[in-house]
Amino acid sequence: MTTHDAHHVDAVVVGGGLAGLAATYRLAERGARVALVEKRDRLGGSSAMSGGWFALSGTAVQRRAGVDDTSDTFLADMVESGGGFADEKLLRRLVEREGHAIETIERARAWTDELKVSAGMRVARAHLVRIPELLAFLEQQATQHGATVWRANAATSLAWDGSRVVGVRTEHAEFHARAGVVLTTGGFSRSQELIELFVPNQSGAMPYGGAGNSGDGLRMAWMLGAGFADIGHVGGTYGQHAETTDEEHELLTANYLGAILVDADGDRFTDESASYKILGTAVLKRPQRLAHQIFDAVVRARSRPGVPLSDMERIDELGHLVRAPTLIDLEEKLGIPPGRLVRTVDAYNEGVAGRRDDSFGRTGLVNGVGALVPIATAPFFAYSAVTALTSTYGGLSVTPDTAVTRVDGTRIEGLYAAGELVGGFHGASYMTGTALTKALVFGIEAAHTIAGSGHLVVSRSN
Repeated sequence: MTTHDAHHVDAVVVGGGLAGLAATYRLAERGARVALVEKRDRLGGSSAMSGGWFALSGTAVQRRAGVDDTSDTFLADMVESGGGFADEKLLRRLVEREGHAIETIERARAWTDELKVSAGMRVARAHLVRIPELLAFLEQQATQHGATVWRANAATSLAWDGSRVVGVRTEHAEFHARAGVVLTTGGFSRSQELIELFVPNQSGAMPYGGAGNSGDGLRMAWMLGAGFADIGHVGGTYGQHAETTDEEHELLTANYLGAILVDADGDRFTDESASYKILGTAVLKRPQRLAHQIFDAVVRARSRPGVPLSDMERIDELGHLVRAPTLIDLEEKLGIPPGRLVRTVDAYNEGVAGRRDDSFGRTGLVNGVGALVPIATAPFFAYSAVTALTSTYGGLSVTPDTAVTRVDGTRIEGLYAAGELVGGFHGASYMTGTALTKALVFGIEAAHTIAGSGHLVVSRSN
């Protein structure tokens, strides 16, 4: 690297979402001189657009709700959700370190009492956290401890001295990093080129996620021979309205409250209690690449105003909830062929009543948990949703201490990664809340690894 416009620091964090802010916060708190480089003019990335659900076990929120959950159960559920493809070493490190996430959320005073069972869980483990407060806390703590934040300054390449990564080149400056570089640049949901290269079967999904998620970190590490994990399993999330914007993430999973999914022809096609990642891929194969969530007044009453994924009031305010006094009227409004929706609902209700087996093996509301209810009480409702590529949870291969590894498994010295950029955690599918949890846990883990690397003398331990 040249010395022109160069900044000498202990560590550089590339990407200002949850993982990046967590790494910056903990490095700065430990006395490191750290620069956070963000390509956009504001921090937050995909995390700021998320619903704020964290998957955590053994929390005070769970204890107050009478939920018995352990790290062993949490681990087993993640292994099962991943279909055997996830790296258990990474999952074990996550549950071993989840206390760091719990402590940080506590310090940020970002807890709510909202707790639910969601995709991939056998017990209530999805915790709603006030994500704006958490992100603001991390940024405030990082800058208070001396970290510098460089917005609107996209990283372009990593600096390599022949044996290790020693810094980052950006559009406007160069950063020498004595102890290491942490990539937290998010995924590639906004890069049609990479989607078509890695997961062409998802090319029909609606691009979403952080506006800066074009695979920058993945490309930079790839240039140094980095390996990949889980990329072939990447799938979109079902439940988003086609008109949703970056300013308001409109996502509803009424199927986890009792709704069924039907395609444009009025036919069911899957077990609605499955992960919304599995549902996302299934919907892409249906006519018009959409599915209507069909439910009645009983399910409508289960809405949780202000709670992401369950807030039907907000969907109604946006004009995206279709209402009708009868199923015949509802199918007419949706443009479904006459009689098809009525026959589909009648068959489903027969299964709920135990008079026939469910055509798709559905036994519960979500992940096999929760009692099914018939769709029988007027008025009737529909929410038409598509599959959106909100995240690309496959990415760089890493060790449990966040070091990026090459295709042969060896470490790329001086290079670490955390958050959506990293693969190996989710395998074939996805448990609700694990993306944010891994971002927070492993952003902090990267900071701890750098602090203990021998290249950084910290002022105090934490």
